[in-house]
Amino acid sequence: MIKLNKAGRAPIVDRSRDRRVVVLAVALAIGFLVAALASALLPESLRRGVWLPLHLALAGGATTAIAGVMPFFSAAFAAAPPTDVRLRTGAVLAVALGAVGVTVGVVGTSTMLADAGGLAFIVGVALVALATLRPLRSALGPSRGIVIQGYVVALTEVGVGATLATLYASYWPPFVASWAGLKPAHAWLNLVGFVSLVVATTLLHFFPTVVGARIAARPSARLTVIALAAGPVLVALAFALNLDLVARGGAIVAIAGALALFVYAAQTWRTRGNWTIDRPWHLFAMAGLISAMGWFGVGIGIAAGRVIVLGSSPGAWSIEPIFGPLVVGWIGLVVLASATHLLPAVGPGDSAAHARQRKILGRWAVVRLAAANLGVAVLSLGLPFHIDALVISGTALVGLALGVTAALFVMAMVIGLRPKR
Repeated sequence: MIKLNKAGRAPIVDRSRDRRVVVLAVALAIGFLVAALASALLPESLRRGVWLPLHLALAGGATTAIAGVMPFFSAAFAAAPPTDVRLRTGAVLAVALGAVGVTVGVVGTSTMLADAGGLAFIVGVALVALATLRPLRSALGPSRGIVIQGYVVALTEVGVGATLATLYASYWPPFVASWAGLKPAHAWLNLVGFVSLVVATTLLHFFPTVVGARIAARPSARLTVIALAAGPVLVALAFALNLDLVARGGAIVAIAGALALFVYAAQTWRTRGNWTIDRPWHLFAMAGLISAMGWFGVGIGIAAGRVIVLGSSPGAWSIEPIFGPLVVGWIGLVVLASATHLLPAVGPGDSAAHARQRKILGRWAVVRLAAANLGVAVLSLGLPFHIDALVISGTALVGLALGVTAALFVMAMVIGLRPKR
């Protein structure tokens, strides 16, 4: 029940500063994605295969976006005042600077910088958890328990996964000796257990908003969160302890979570609204999220399929077959589609500025979506089979879509920041 003030009305909650933190985080996330793409042009020895683009995209881009968006949604769900903007900003900056420290430290072989970056990243995750949970103490409405529960599990998983990598980067002997099994555990906890779980959990609220449908409590939503929370934990434990049967069971659970998300999206799509204005803007956001979920299914299918076939053997984990669909297609497209929707929705500017932003962000929507998805497909074929021509072509197509979208985002941001006349 929502508590009313003395005038018999629900109190007005000012979210203007909280929205600015969201826009800051999304802008930084797009910057990380651009840096990840640019790093692919570096010599392979310097970028360490796909390690540098991967960590810039995930630890930098995805996690920074999550650090900004997760507490915003938490407070909005609970109809509660947002957390202090200083805590929110500190969390975003700690995660972003931590990601920079880790990537620069590892590439530059500076153990001290990598350790400092890892510690800053872990502190940032803890601050994100605090900023996410604190508003619930003064909740005026329902807190959407399954979503918050998914967030808590995801933050726990990334905390464990980041700690494993930080201890390995510091050359702690037990972790160095066990890294063959801990590396896939780290990857599953971070990529599937954290990033994918947070994105899928957020889409339970965000996807209906984007397509203009009612947010409904469905069994498929609960199954999405439970399966994507439990599956990666089981797989990670199995890799760490060499338990084949547990690994295969966890992989099947993760696939069930992806299928449940598809069912939820299909059920939601059938109740969508019919947008009559700003159709290119709506198209890019909606089709971007839908195609991202499609790539999520492909990526989870490959990652989990390898575990089902090979069990908890270290060879069951390989980043090359899933980098295209799971990192670029799933995470990359979700960030671009979400940024397109969120800037005019919660960003700076009045209604007139937001209208201009929607027109800008809708430019060449079909071309950008086609380039991005074709690029992901080509990259997904080129990387695992080491076909350089396909890797270069796919990277170029993704780069075109990302570069144009980033430029449009900056143009739209400038419009929102212009002072009123």
